[in-house]
Parts: sequence; C-alpha cells; structure tokens
Amino acid sequence: MPQTVITIATRGQGLYEFTDAATDFVRQSGIAEGLLTVFVRHTSASLLIQENADPDVKRDLTEFFGRLVPPSSDPTMRWIVHTQEGPDDMPAHIKAALTQVSLGIPISDARMMLGTWQGLYLFEHRDRPHRREIVLHLGA
Repeated sequence: MPQTVITIATRGQGLYEFTDAATDFVRQSGIAEGLLTVFVRHTSASLLIQENADPDVKRDLTEFFGRLVPPSSDPTMRWIVHTQEGPDDMPAHIKAALTQVSLGIPISDARMMLGTWQGLYLFEHRDRPHRREIVLHLGA
C-alpha cells in the first residue's frame, strides 16, 4: 500500500491547500479504487475539506476561528493555564480539537471523489511559520 509524507511550510495562521499534491500521489500510486487517508502529525494544526473557488472562504474561516478562540492574552481567555509556548499555543490546540487531524477520501478511477469546488487544506493555527507534515496513505 502506497504511503508518503508531504511537508507544507506555513507562514502563520490560515488555510494552505494541498489538493494538487494529494492528486499527484493518488495518480502515481497505480491504485484505481480505494481509500486515501490523510493525517496531520501535529497538535496545533488540522485538516479540512473546504471550498477552493473563492479565497474569501479561507479568510472568513480563519477570522471565525480567531473570534471563536482568541489568543490566551485576550481578557476572555484568562482561564487558560497552558501559556508557556505563547498566547497562540493553547488556542491552536483547541482549534485543532474542534476540527480534524485525519480525513478519509474515497478513490475511484484513480481519482479522489471530491466535489467540484472541494479542496484539501492544512489549517495552521499558530501565528509563526511552521513546517507541517501530512501523511498520505492509500489503501485498496
């Protein structure tokens, strides 16, 4: 069963599309029917299947999660204890807990069965740049 790890360099909070990398992996695998498992190897980033046509969707999602879980320096977040890695760390863990760290995507005719406007995204929840690893595993 084919497996690979892709690395995404982030520049801070936001959504980073990697649909093309996953499409290439599936195409090169030689597997026509199966299930692609996508897994992010971090606790302060997550994965989403989301619209990839309008960039405002990415902006609005980032803004929403920022409002939902502000930095621990925000007065409303005084209850947070885990602050030693910065004011964005524990909120990043909460955002990752509210979203997903693993996705399953059916494969048919050697293609991901995504909808017309769906794309695969790494959702970076930290402020500073990171190098995030995503495992792609294709099972027949």
